[in-house]
Amino acid sequence: MNQEFAPYPFTAKSHPATLPPLQDDLERRRHPVVVVGGGPVGYCAALGLANHGVPVVLLEADDSVCFGSRAICISRRSLEIIERLGALEGFLKTGLPWTGGRSYYRDTEVLHFKMPVDENQKLPPMVNLAQYSIEQFLLDAAEARSDLIDIRWQTRVTAIDASADGARLSLSTPEGDYQLDTDWVVAADGGRSFLRESLGLQLKGTSYEGRYVIVDILLDSARPTERLAYFDPPCNPGSTVLVHKQPNNVWRIDYQLRDGEDPDEAIKPENVIPRVHSLLEMMGERGEWKPIWTGIYKANALTLESYRHGRVLFAGDAAHLVPIFGVRGANSGIDDADNLAWKLAFVIKGLAAEQLLDSYSDERVAATHENLSYGTKSTEFMAPPSFAFELMRRAVLSLAAKHPVVSSLINPRQTSAITYADSPLNAAPQRSAEFKSGPVPGAVLSECPLTITRDGKTREGHLTDLTAPCFTALHFSEGGDVPQELLDLQCSMRADGVPFAVVALTRQHGEAGSVVQGWDHTGRLFSMYDAMPGTVYLVRPDGHVLGRWKETNAVEAAAAVRHTLHR
Repeated sequence: MNQEFAPYPFTAKSHPATLPPLQDDLERRRHPVVVVGGGPVGYCAALGLANHGVPVVLLEADDSVCFGSRAICISRRSLEIIERLGALEGFLKTGLPWTGGRSYYRDTEVLHFKMPVDENQKLPPMVNLAQYSIEQFLLDAAEARSDLIDIRWQTRVTAIDASADGARLSLSTPEGDYQLDTDWVVAADGGRSFLRESLGLQLKGTSYEGRYVIVDILLDSARPTERLAYFDPPCNPGSTVLVHKQPNNVWRIDYQLRDGEDPDEAIKPENVIPRVHSLLEMMGERGEWKPIWTGIYKANALTLESYRHGRVLFAGDAAHLVPIFGVRGANSGIDDADNLAWKLAFVIKGLAAEQLLDSYSDERVAATHENLSYGTKSTEFMAPPSFAFELMRRAVLSLAAKHPVVSSLINPRQTSAITYADSPLNAAPQRSAEFKSGPVPGAVLSECPLTITRDGKTREGHLTDLTAPCFTALHFSEGGDVPQELLDLQCSMRADGVPFAVVALTRQHGEAGSVVQGWDHTGRLFSMYDAMPGTVYLVRPDGHVLGRWKETNAVEAAAAVRHTLHR
């Protein structure tokens, strides 16, 4: 065993602190929005706002991207969002895609699960990528938008004075302290959110007693990328162990501490290294390895009751803490940022009333409760909170090896796209009820390959390639003809400054007109969406369906947009 800690195969750039032009310690310029926190959620919020042309100041207390093992699994839904933000290439080039995993009870495999993968999909269901790489790729995209995103490193918020029309932030930097004024604040400052504490807000829910040690190691192994879970393994009896392969030969190992173990003692190298060595021996991994980093955490299922507090909007861990099981933490935060960015941008640009931001809280609080429901079940199975839960788990694991039907109870229920079924924005429920299949209002689009014609150029693509940071009316037809009432709606919306686009989805490969066209060359799209010529799906800027009509109805589509914007 080699007890020497190795460096991460990643070097983070250190960024200096800077000061803006000041007058009496107050920044001369008032900003439309300030994002506090430069993690994945903060970067996604800033990039989303920039996509709508809104200038952003992003404050980060550290001098570089994060160090240590945090989020590592990015879902298909998050990848869709990241693609719209212009940062997907690095995720796919560096990340390790995976489609399932295996669970073992002692030395017996009791579950082999697979996430949804089919020929319609454009992106993998999950990729493994360390958070420092996640942040770096998002940072690269943000730096490419320096015309709209002003990143201020080593800038810590020390006070907030919130008012009805904005907030004044007191900031501390190595170069000096100052204050700035902003119309809106996005609080993405993590689980120990200073802004949440400053406003006297408390997360509510359940904190679990069980603790897990995180260990990152360097190990060169040809083992495939999949989620591995070991219950009561011979190498660590009475514990649960999770293993994930990451890029650059980094492996993430999480193992549960037994009752009575001292957490401070547990993360010391002399206690961590023998356990890791024993695990690798059990797995048959006998190559040379080195530890890189170690930490500790416990599961929490906590949330604010509202994510909007006047002009301060909470997102990510500042708004909620979700158990890691099912990898919902960073992914739910990225979804927060995606939901919030377009709504806040529309309000800032005067295209929507402030009430639109209440739907951000409504939708994302409901999504958090759904995530917490799954996460809590997984947590109680992974780390039983009582003897009764422990007894139940032992029974399930013992039966699962011989009775596959029981193994579904072991499934970690990985994160998936949330449907805002009860959103106040959802339109025309009676019209939607006429469909026998397809995404309902509040759901994200179901993916399907298409042949896309845009500006006279044709290429292979997918349905989600046809959406943009705007309202999109997907019109189904035989050969690409779009009714004049939809084209008139597009013109009137744009005349009012509302981003709106009509896209033609065709059964036959017809001549492309003035609108973007997607040809259903596989013959699958129309049946997937229960569509006929004239059917319209109206999609929000974040890719969720706003409403759907079997037959074109531009009047109701216009009303749905006006209702959304509270106009």
